[in-house]
Amino acid sequence: MSISPVTGVPTLSVRGARVHNLKNVDLEIPRDSLVVFTGLSGSGKSSLAFDTIFAEGQRRYVESLSAYARQFLGQVDRPDVDFIEGLSPAVSIDQKSTNRNPRSTVGTITEIYDYMRLLWARIGVPHCPVCGEKIQRQTVQQIADQLMELETGTRYQVLSPIVSQKKGEFVDTFRELAAAGYSRAVVDGDVIQLSDPPTLKKQVKHDISVVVDRLVASDDALTRLTDSLETALRLTDGLVTINLVDETGPDATRTFSEKLSCPNNHPLQLTEIEPRTFSFNAPFGACPECSGLGTRMSVDADLLIADPTVSLADGVILPWAQSGKGLFNYFEKLLLGLSLDLDFSLDTPWGELSKEVQDAILKGNNFEVTVKWKNRFGREMKYSTGFEGVMPYIERKFLEAETDVQRQRFANYLREIPCPVCDGKRLKPEVLAVTVDGQNISDVCELSLADSYAFMNTVVLSDRDAKIAAQVLREIRVRLEFLIEVGLNYLNLSRAAATLSGGEAQRIRLATQIGSGLTGVLYVLDEPSIGLHQRDNRRLIETLVKLKNLGNTLIVVEHDEDTIRTADWVVDIGPGAGEHGGVVVHSGSYEELLDNTDSVTGDYLAGRRSIATPKKRRKVDKKRQVRVEGAKANNLRNVTVDFPLGVFTAVTGVSGSGKSSLVNDILYKVLANELNGARQIPGKHTRVTGLEHLDKVVHVDQNPIGRTPRSNPATYTGVFDKIRNLFAETQDAKARGYLPGRFSFNVKGGRCENCSGDGTIKIEMNFLPDVYVACEVCHGARYNRETLAVRYKGKNIAEVLDMPISEAADFFEAIGAIHRFLKTLVEVGLGYVRLGQSATTLSGGEAQRVKLATELQKRSNGRSIYVLDEPTTGLHFEDVRKLLLVLNSLVDKGNTVLVIEHNLDVIKSADHIIDIGPEGGAGGGQVLSTGTPEQLAKIEGSHTGFFLREMLEGVRA
Repeated sequence: MSISPVTGVPTLSVRGARVHNLKNVDLEIPRDSLVVFTGLSGSGKSSLAFDTIFAEGQRRYVESLSAYARQFLGQVDRPDVDFIEGLSPAVSIDQKSTNRNPRSTVGTITEIYDYMRLLWARIGVPHCPVCGEKIQRQTVQQIADQLMELETGTRYQVLSPIVSQKKGEFVDTFRELAAAGYSRAVVDGDVIQLSDPPTLKKQVKHDISVVVDRLVASDDALTRLTDSLETALRLTDGLVTINLVDETGPDATRTFSEKLSCPNNHPLQLTEIEPRTFSFNAPFGACPECSGLGTRMSVDADLLIADPTVSLADGVILPWAQSGKGLFNYFEKLLLGLSLDLDFSLDTPWGELSKEVQDAILKGNNFEVTVKWKNRFGREMKYSTGFEGVMPYIERKFLEAETDVQRQRFANYLREIPCPVCDGKRLKPEVLAVTVDGQNISDVCELSLADSYAFMNTVVLSDRDAKIAAQVLREIRVRLEFLIEVGLNYLNLSRAAATLSGGEAQRIRLATQIGSGLTGVLYVLDEPSIGLHQRDNRRLIETLVKLKNLGNTLIVVEHDEDTIRTADWVVDIGPGAGEHGGVVVHSGSYEELLDNTDSVTGDYLAGRRSIATPKKRRKVDKKRQVRVEGAKANNLRNVTVDFPLGVFTAVTGVSGSGKSSLVNDILYKVLANELNGARQIPGKHTRVTGLEHLDKVVHVDQNPIGRTPRSNPATYTGVFDKIRNLFAETQDAKARGYLPGRFSFNVKGGRCENCSGDGTIKIEMNFLPDVYVACEVCHGARYNRETLAVRYKGKNIAEVLDMPISEAADFFEAIGAIHRFLKTLVEVGLGYVRLGQSATTLSGGEAQRVKLATELQKRSNGRSIYVLDEPTTGLHFEDVRKLLLVLNSLVDKGNTVLVIEHNLDVIKSADHIIDIGPEGGAGGGQVLSTGTPEQLAKIEGSHTGFFLREMLEGVRA
């Protein structure tokens, strides 16, 4: 272990780090401390934290394994560093490793659901899913003990219900019972003699119970009663009915069972209650309709119809239409046959057809239609066939599709809906009928984490159940508490893991690590504050401190001011981004950072630099606004919101308050459908007005710009086409006859065929994740030797793609069409990203800024609205300042910018704020305030207003 000669405390020492843009960095940080790595975007923070320190920790762990284990893990490359001392076992908690398995939920990935399955299996009370009656299994002794409590002298019969609601004459049944020595039976409520059985109607359902014994309640009846119960239970495989002779009504009959059964004799499939019974990933508990997914793909009729004013002949049914040419010939003849039977014209607009005809076309019908056609000799032919209907046709073709391309064609007309059998709860009805304190396992999973925690703390149990459940409840409470502490109280346990943002997934993993109680570990975190409101951020910081206090070292890559202030040690990397970064500008305490005039971060924190509050804000024109009325999506409470146009608007509120539901799920989807011709399903709302003021909507989200290594900023923005054309125009390329396609790594000709232009070779590891290694032929260059021989200004195509965008902008300064694109990428803070950097390695914030830069290049007429979801993700104070300049330039051209944001610098710079809250989940969904930042700061009860007031007044709590 390395010991600092100055302070005498254990340290982690890095010497000669040269990964990516790091410039032979030497660094020493204290162990068992909270260390923040900060600096401009692209300065080298992640290169040092993840690609150097964590990567070396992982490499040493793999090296410690046996040769047998290492053969499955492959060769882990050593990072470009001289040496690292004082390194602990390292755990990375980043934002890219989100679980995309549709079967994973918040409950399963935190293991809380495993404990809940155990809890419901051990103390859950089963009920009949049909009538809701409590069901239970009892031993002969328990049944006898209950009957011995009857008042002395009570007359009762022990019946064995051998037939329940079945059709038949049951002649053989009566004969067999009489032969077995029984003399009486109860048939449909009437006592009959088996020596003279009645003739039953064959097509009517009957109930038959054999009278095993008739007794009078007394203290000495126990032995005889026990024998009779055993006999009755044996006849019906565990079911017995007691009929009180002198009673009438429903209380006259009591049903007991050795197995789980309904007192009202409803059939049950619940044979046992074990933890696996509550698993939606196993056939024992999973809903058979959706196989435990909770959803199914269903054809949406709204996605099939292009425009109700268009006729069938002109191609109103999209999957049956040729682009711009009306119906496909086969479907036209099929519909002609149907039109003869239902008397309608193919030239009638869809909206004017009767509902009967529309339903017949979409859903199909049971009668045959006659299809007429002409053969190649001009002779008219005809045949009869069943009319399947458009929706069944789409479902069938989707299931039969053999390739992804074919499947995607039909998937465009499908949407995910809750399973109609389990209503999205994933489990069988009988499993959902098992309750703890009146709640089934799905009910509790659908509560917010805060409400689930409250339920687990207040659950009412008997003394026996409380003793059984004590340890399990303690484990559940502890895990829920950790999740709430990291600001995730608004989530629920049934939330699909694939729908979590990167920040949410990271904080779940963080809470799980705290719950593990490990000490002596090095945790490396990537901006855990992303997506968090300032109110929740302080709770997150407390969690980080708690993890440190367990005896761990935390390296946190972060831009958040509160996190930096809380850190024991701050490492500022810079001074710029990309080639201008890679140097440790500061390594020391927060107080020392404030005095460091070489640090841009220090300048902002000390107030020497700042993002100025606008002195004048654009005025809202109430005649130019888009209004969303009756918004009810997710937790929104029937709110009506006005979005002013021609200004910079920020939508704020704590995490889970309903911001995304309002902006992304309702407003954007409605605008995209109306303005861009999209076909999306908006969230619940009454109507949206004011669309006549807009021509286009642009949604700049954080989804990847591509899901394969072949996608990169150059291909996404389209600048790569221009670069390839430029290379094709060189003298060398013309002499060799090379066209622009020669310089593409996606087609044969110029690419390296050994790796098909990927630059890497994928090695499938069977039960382990796939491993990618550099191609041994092109060594990652992607192109073959002949293509790389062509140069422009001394650089080949691979070297150009490997340039940081800021360097490429200078390199192509003389080529206006290319320089303009690259300059825009630099302006949005992406100058450090390499031109050909794989899309899969870009963070959500970087992908969002690539999209923003692409949109900025398009011509705007001043009637566009730009919708951005947390555009400051991953941005330093200086990068935020540059981003605000770009966004304001859009508004200055007459456009509208609408951002969902937590960053106070952005919020204070907005012209108009819409604050949603007051809390997350069920406690949110209301509009607290609309107006300027100054007006919001005065609102009591607004968490955003409280922190904004501090910033506007220049005071930090």
